[in-house]
Amino acid sequence: MGLCPFHGEKSPSFAVSPSRQTYHCFGCGVHGNAIGFLMEHSGMGFIDAVNDLAQQVGMTVPQDDRSAEERERATKLKERQSTLADVLAKAANHYRQQLKANPRAIDYLKLRGLSGEIAARFMMGYAPDGWRSLASAFPRYDDPLLEESGLVIAHEGDDDAAAAKRYDRFRDRIMFPIRSVQGDVIGFGGRVLDRGEPKYLNSPETPVFSKGRELYGLFEARTAIRQRGFVLVVEGYMDVVALAQLGFPNAVATLGTACTAEHVQKLFRFTDAVVFSFDGDAAGRRAAGRALEAALPHATDVRSIRFLFLPAEHDPDSYVRQYGTEGFGRCIEQAVPLSRQLVAVAQDGCDMATAEGRARFLAVARPLWTALPEGALKRQLLGELASVATLDTGELTTLWQASATKARPSAPDTAASPPRQLVRAVRQGTANQLDRVLWLLLHRAELWWEIEGEAHDLLAEQTTPYASLFAHVERCLHDQGPMNPSALLDELTRSVGDDAHARATLDRIAGFHYPEAQTDLKQQMHLLLDQLRLQEVDHELKLLFESGLMSPDIQARSTLLLQSRARLKAALTRAAAPLT
Repeated sequence: MGLCPFHGEKSPSFAVSPSRQTYHCFGCGVHGNAIGFLMEHSGMGFIDAVNDLAQQVGMTVPQDDRSAEERERATKLKERQSTLADVLAKAANHYRQQLKANPRAIDYLKLRGLSGEIAARFMMGYAPDGWRSLASAFPRYDDPLLEESGLVIAHEGDDDAAAAKRYDRFRDRIMFPIRSVQGDVIGFGGRVLDRGEPKYLNSPETPVFSKGRELYGLFEARTAIRQRGFVLVVEGYMDVVALAQLGFPNAVATLGTACTAEHVQKLFRFTDAVVFSFDGDAAGRRAAGRALEAALPHATDVRSIRFLFLPAEHDPDSYVRQYGTEGFGRCIEQAVPLSRQLVAVAQDGCDMATAEGRARFLAVARPLWTALPEGALKRQLLGELASVATLDTGELTTLWQASATKARPSAPDTAASPPRQLVRAVRQGTANQLDRVLWLLLHRAELWWEIEGEAHDLLAEQTTPYASLFAHVERCLHDQGPMNPSALLDELTRSVGDDAHARATLDRIAGFHYPEAQTDLKQQMHLLLDQLRLQEVDHELKLLFESGLMSPDIQARSTLLLQSRARLKAALTRAAAPLT
């Protein structure tokens, strides 16, 4: 007998039977076997749970569908991940000790209203304001694992000068360890104490950390999510920690990137109800649009997905402190259901008083509606969409079926993947926009931290020379903070070295003189990024269409792309004036 890990209790009611290999809680009623326990408690899938149990007892799970080479690679990757996790755990302990010894960092947390208990629960720490603080925690500061884990930045080169240019990635920052659902430290988020850029700095992608799959605070929130019956998805580390102290321990956050389908799928392992919380500004609305796209394929009839929009001047932390736990609780209760959010997104920018506006509304709504799984929700929503467009449900069904019938005939379904030609390329018109983005970053370096992490990925995935140039921009700004245009241009020129193509691009951009547009520079950046996103979506849709393949995976991908296209087109249409 013991305390139940699935609900709060003071008297043990959780029973484990070794002979029957089962567990049962007489308090909340949960029950199952060892595999079910790992799936429920750690959020594992069935296969991962079986493999984990087998590893604990020294058994090998048959993997008939993998070659010996694939199994060997998987084993080496597992060992490598375990080694990196050990390094990150050691760093986390070092940062915790540094926090205890730094009154300035402690005062900052107290000023933010955080207690020592909540800081300990989230393993919060402090990275000292020194270039090689981690040298005191690791016997070898030149250990390649420090660089591979994202803790240390090293300049390329084999000479002594390059070796000397190794330094801590995180300096003078409050540290938030990011843990997997199993509790292993897989990365960090660091926040500046005072003013500085970037405000938040995340670990880079590593073999154990992918920001598109992980959620901050999920390990700490598992039990509370089950107790409360829902998970609250917010936008920042500090929101998660502050909400946990203020009575909402069931909050998690994405890691500087838009919510992905993998995030949503992971959350639904723990609960059937998700509430997305966003700021009420334009950035919050854009993030909500991406969350809607990610959530639609998972919106079955037994799941609840809602959207909470706070006033533009508030984040969850400040709102709870001003209006109290009950006030924020009422906001959660009044969160917009997914069906209403879908209608609102489709209506945005449409003049519903005209036939043209209603037609456009249906054109935007259709790919969103199509992404929903079959069920009662999808059928009911069809009727609501028809009503908003002043059509009968039968008329709308006939309209959409007719347009589907007229669609280009496709080749027979196949499980084949779409052509792997989806390498990003500088297509007609794209180069000018990338030039403009680089020009904006040269003249307003602070814009790098005004755009979301997903936008950083978009720029980093462009073709040469832009991918390398944006990578150099990121490293320069992360290493040295905001820089004036001439200093940043000099640093970039030095960084690209003998890359003639990159140097020519920098020279061309340095000589540009763009006329100031009516919109502010931040708004110009967002519009340029949306134009780039739209071009990428159109390009991939074209390739999928030309392939003639219609496997379920390709159909699902096409649906998501159409949703993104509709949202981006609407956002660009709303822009006051096109960029030149």
